Amino acid sequence: MNTLRLPGDDRAKSPYTGYTRDHWEAAADGLLTAAWQWATPRGALLALPGRPSVSGVRSDGLEGYARTFLAAGFLVAGAGGKDPHGRLERYAEGLAAGTRTPGRDDTESWPLILGHDVAGQPMVESASVALGLRMTRPWLWDRLDEDVQDRAEEWLRGALRHVPSPNNWYLFPYTVAGFLESVGRGDAETARARERALGLLETWYRGQGWYADGDGRAFDHYNGWALHLYPVLDDLLGSAGTGPYGARLREHLESFGLLFGADGAPVHFGRSLTYRFAAASAVGLGAVTGHTPLAPGVSRRLISGTLRYFLDRGAVGPDGLLGLGWHGPHEATLQNYSGPASPYWASKAFVCLLAPAGHPLWTATEEAAPSEGPDRVLALPAPGLLIQSTREDGIVRLHNHGSDHVRPHEGESAAEDDPLYGRQAYSTRTGPTTAADTADNHLAVVVDGARSVRRRIHPLGAGGGDGWGWAASWHRPVFPSGPPMVPGLRVESVTVAHGPLELRVHRVLGAPPGAAVEQTGWATGPGDPLHSALRPLLGWREQDEVPAPQGTAYTPRAVLPRLTAPAEGTAVYAALATLTAGQDRGVLAGAVDEVTVDGDRVEVRWSDDGSRTSVTFGPVAVHRTAARETPHRI
Repeated sequence: MNTLRLPGDDRAKSPYTGYTRDHWEAAADGLLTAAWQWATPRGALLALPGRPSVSGVRSDGLEGYARTFLAAGFLVAGAGGKDPHGRLERYAEGLAAGTRTPGRDDTESWPLILGHDVAGQPMVESASVALGLRMTRPWLWDRLDEDVQDRAEEWLRGALRHVPSPNNWYLFPYTVAGFLESVGRGDAETARARERALGLLETWYRGQGWYADGDGRAFDHYNGWALHLYPVLDDLLGSAGTGPYGARLREHLESFGLLFGADGAPVHFGRSLTYRFAAASAVGLGAVTGHTPLAPGVSRRLISGTLRYFLDRGAVGPDGLLGLGWHGPHEATLQNYSGPASPYWASKAFVCLLAPAGHPLWTATEEAAPSEGPDRVLALPAPGLLIQSTREDGIVRLHNHGSDHVRPHEGESAAEDDPLYGRQAYSTRTGPTTAADTADNHLAVVVDGARSVRRRIHPLGAGGGDGWGWAASWHRPVFPSGPPMVPGLRVESVTVAHGPLELRVHRVLGAPPGAAVEQTGWATGPGDPLHSALRPLLGWREQDEVPAPQGTAYTPRAVLPRLTAPAEGTAVYAALATLTAGQDRGVLAGAVDEVTVDGDRVEVRWSDDGSRTSVTFGPVAVHRTAARETPHRI
């Protein structure tokens, strides 16, 4: 339930969400007011209540200051400096107090900025401080005493002199350097930080608007709230603006705009999901800068839908604070770096407030979200993702054949399960099961009673056409416990999206004698209006349902369908899967008229339109033949 004080709905201007710019301003004001109740006497630290992060309470307090400063910065800058609550005065006083004796263990001092492997969280927060100062320069920075400016610069330069984590963290010193240059304090050190970050960003760009978060293959929400946001916002705030970043954001939104359900939810996929409506920051930034393919009414529908989705579902507690979790508290959503103020990276969504009240983002009438239009299937070969949305239930599904969270230096022996990346599919209505429960949407090889996990994902391609699409990958099964890696064991996987249906085909190679395979489907809660089902087509022997007692971010307990079969050597398995709401629960029963097998080639004929889809392994190829073109079979 939403505990913030918001205006009444405006269903004339915003027929889908009821939210306007006034609602965004009120949400920012409410979150800031609640957070500042926990400030130290001079406001250098906002020590919010809750379990501390691995970085410790002082770093957590800096996080509270820095991340709320982002919201305040967007709010005041978007209002042309109007600050009726005097928020910037408090942030100015906090800056002066925090930088007076950094590193000391006293009431106000900020921790020093060190390398990512030595209490490195302050480097993350330095970017928010720098960005807040840059946005509010005329009303805050320019009014500071010179000695406070000098102290702030010296503290910020710690981000330029230490090693970031090998991923989006390089954009933190980039952002710090951009601020210092904007106030006439640039030099060779700031130039190196910016050049280094942009050079790495080029190597991480993989096409179709998607960056990997580092040298590996992590494609997730960091694309929007970090990898696109920092360089595009840097351009907006006054840099040269000659790079490719705006065009890349536009292309990113071509696909990312589809990753919000009709209820406003983003896809529950990847780490740091406690940042919640920060997922909409790229949409808002695109609207503010003009680097977007989305109409203003569509952009507002997406950002307001996401804000309302979380506010209506308990993201803000009775104390007015954003809590750790997804809807309400949810431990499995968190990482060890998550502290009480971590959810306030959601402040990035307030970038939309940089658009003034007369901007089309706020004056246009809301329009339907992409997921509320015709059914869509969109293949993204660059990140190895397949997006599937259905209008009837408003669900968006993301089939993952290219994104993992395994760094290049980590081998296949990194065998722990990673539910936030390792599953075959994610959606806007379901979350993955925890590592302690049976994995949902997973093909496991079972050896000596131990189930394999999927860690490093190797994409094999993606494609499709009007109303259908496919994506494929392979992985080497590894085992968190029990037997070591099995030599030669390999799983090749293909997902074909056809309307609300998912054809899942796997070729298992090198399975040892006595092994088995298991395919699971979507995890849903008892009594949930959602329906998850699996139908065996080829190779599977038995089917049942298994409980997930620890539940998901959406339900305290869950259940998931499962198929099982023995496995030895090389074999091909095929099944239909579905996740629906409000549709015929027997949708899988008559979905396929015929299944034919020819060695490593599987072909199905769909009953709705008579078309045929063939999946061939070695190498993987997927083809679709329309009914009128179906060749005669003898």
